[in-house]
Amino acid sequence: MESGRKKNGLFQKFLDFVEWLGNKLPHPITLFALLAGITLIASAVFSMFEIEVEHPGEDGGTVTVNNLLNSEGINYIFLNMTDNFINFAPLGVVLVTMLGIGIAERSGLISAALRGFILSIPKNLITAGLVFAGIMSSIATDAGYVVLPPLGAVIYLALGRHPLAGLAAAFAGVSAGFSANLLLSGTDAMLAGLTIDAVNMIDPAYAEGMNIAMNWFFIAASVFLLTFVGWFVSDKIVEPRLGSFSAGDSDDPTVNDEDMNGLQPIEKKGLIAAGISIVVSVILAALLVALPNSPMRGADEIGSYLDTIIQSPFMDALVPIITILFFIPGLVYGLVTKSIKNDKDVANQLTETMATMGMFIVLAFTAGQFVAFFAESNFGVIIGVYGAEILEAVNISGIPLLIGFMLVVAFVNLFIGSASAKWAMMAPVFVPLLMQFGFSPELTTMAYRVADSSTNIITPLMTYFAIIIAFAQRYDKNIGIGTLISVMLPYSIFFFIFWSLMLIVWMWIGIPLGPNAPVHY
Repeated sequence: MESGRKKNGLFQKFLDFVEWLGNKLPHPITLFALLAGITLIASAVFSMFEIEVEHPGEDGGTVTVNNLLNSEGINYIFLNMTDNFINFAPLGVVLVTMLGIGIAERSGLISAALRGFILSIPKNLITAGLVFAGIMSSIATDAGYVVLPPLGAVIYLALGRHPLAGLAAAFAGVSAGFSANLLLSGTDAMLAGLTIDAVNMIDPAYAEGMNIAMNWFFIAASVFLLTFVGWFVSDKIVEPRLGSFSAGDSDDPTVNDEDMNGLQPIEKKGLIAAGISIVVSVILAALLVALPNSPMRGADEIGSYLDTIIQSPFMDALVPIITILFFIPGLVYGLVTKSIKNDKDVANQLTETMATMGMFIVLAFTAGQFVAFFAESNFGVIIGVYGAEILEAVNISGIPLLIGFMLVVAFVNLFIGSASAKWAMMAPVFVPLLMQFGFSPELTTMAYRVADSSTNIITPLMTYFAIIIAFAQRYDKNIGIGTLISVMLPYSIFFFIFWSLMLIVWMWIGIPLGPNAPVHY
């Protein structure tokens, strides 16, 4: 296959432009610092125009632009800078969740579970298994990117199929299916926290009833849709286009001696023990809320049995519960396989996990200032009201409005790879805006996740894009950015179309997106 860099077509020129423009953007940390500064200056400028709107969430209340550079505003900046950081919604939930996920990942549990799953399924289901495993790997963010694409290539090569097709199927599941899962993960906590912050600007009472499982029902159902779509695209579009492959086409002599790295006996023993611990942990967690006298159950007068679970302390405590449900099997697996020998190993693995969160913590500081300044200035409410009036004037609402929002997200994703960074910027504007048109914050969040995930695999600025190219170059040294994007583009298009249709049908029927998470506001 020729390198995309050698082609001069219009599409390649567009991709080159995307890469060039994306590289010109500052680091997300710097970007949020700049946005915070711009917000301060804009608040001083627009406050002079005495802009006033009626608060959509309050009867008869009015909202004006708060000047954050007058005496009162400057005091607010310095007196609240620490609180803005500490109270940045995703900070605590992500760090706490990662304590559990980190042990499961660093003990080797997640890697072994992924390999064991892929190597145990029938050959005719291998593509579906790769996509499914990739989607589920979003529980542990990084693990899927590192384990599954090279494993998919190895398996396909051993089966006499094109290794890049296996790599592409796994990459599509891991990255394009990032916001689908049967379980809740740190991503749910992170994005939900940002959404709740945005809702607080317009309707604090509504925000109080929101939780991190706001998209759980939809993302769980999405796993099966995306598995079938990814399976179809891989076997019917991508692999036929790639054609046949011979190990002699590669300059890497080790390609002829691929090893699919089957599970060792000790790993199998560890997985069995971890599985038993998961069952026991889930049962114990259920006992906290399932029985009439359970300590974390909602009050009986709330309503039905389901209501006492949805509106309960248990749902408010999902973050530490999820952390424990990952920590225990990770610890058990580590003890059985000897990757954890004592408490020092546990402490070291927890420390290593937190060390990888360094950039996120710094990002949380600058993003926290921007989100707080934006809320304090009242720009979110004012933009939402004026935006709603403009859209009403041009008669854009309903499904066209939602699709338009998703297309904007997909375009922005080409230039800003971080899902949390984009949503931290977009949520304060689009959540209040779409609430004016009857879209629930939960629906807006899910629409964002669909568009963002679908285009992850075609943005060169995605963190692991370069790593995937490195994996692919083992089999074709000429593969570059353009070539990889051309391979992954069918996944992106089909995922976006079918996932969007699923969301529209879901909205039309009116099925809740998660516990206590309606589609309409």
